Amino acid sequence: MLKNYLIAFLISMVPLIELRGAVPYAIAIGLPVLPAYIVCIIGNMLPVPIIYWFARKVLEWGKDKPVIGKFFSWCLKKGEAGGEKLQAKAGRGLYVALFLFVGIPVPGTGAWTGTLAASILDMDFKKSVVAVMGGVILAGIIMGVASAGVLALIF
Repeated sequence: MLKNYLIAFLISMVPLIELRGAVPYAIAIGLPVLPAYIVCIIGNMLPVPIIYWFARKVLEWGKDKPVIGKFFSWCLKKGEAGGEKLQAKAGRGLYVALFLFVGIPVPGTGAWTGTLAASILDMDFKKSVVAVMGGVILAGIIMGVASAGVLALIF
């Protein structure tokens, strides 16, 4: 049983898969919903401070390197351009926009991407973490309900 929780925890830490894959996995293998949900949230949130504090520094460091420079520069430009558009549209509701970006489980969104955007935009760390945490909780609820509904239809 502990092995299954550990697998769900690790899945929730993987970029692009995150909680959106971990919660359905946990429900599909029969783990109790609430403990699995909590384990997946913790796993998804664990990398957030590391991403916030170091992602931009790594991208800045690598932007002039021979092999990775073009990709890192592209990431920085894309992040800054997207961030400026988001700031212009969201205005004072930037943290609400971050919450919704992370919370609505579609491909390309999630804690990793949202935290990277917050880092590139130099958003306040505490407010960003709260917005990302709220988004992770919302995404977990959506994925849990969707997964339970699909399983109910199958069985």
